[in-house]
Amino acid sequence: MVNRIKDYRTRNGISPKELAKLVDISVSHLRKIERGEGTPSLKLAVRIAKALGCTLDDLFF
Repeated sequence: MVNRIKDYRTRNGISPKELAKLVDISVSHLRKIERGEGTPSLKLAVRIAKALGCTLDDLFF
């Protein structure tokens, strides 16, 4: 599964700290997810997609 969170985040000019705050997780957790070292729950994945203005398909498939 491809993870494009970092691509969409940088495209939108959002820092890791800002996105983490928007979706209510720690920056370290977000960075692990971006690196593929952690997997977000479906609920968290939906919050991330909403915050970045895209769909789950855009981010993960």
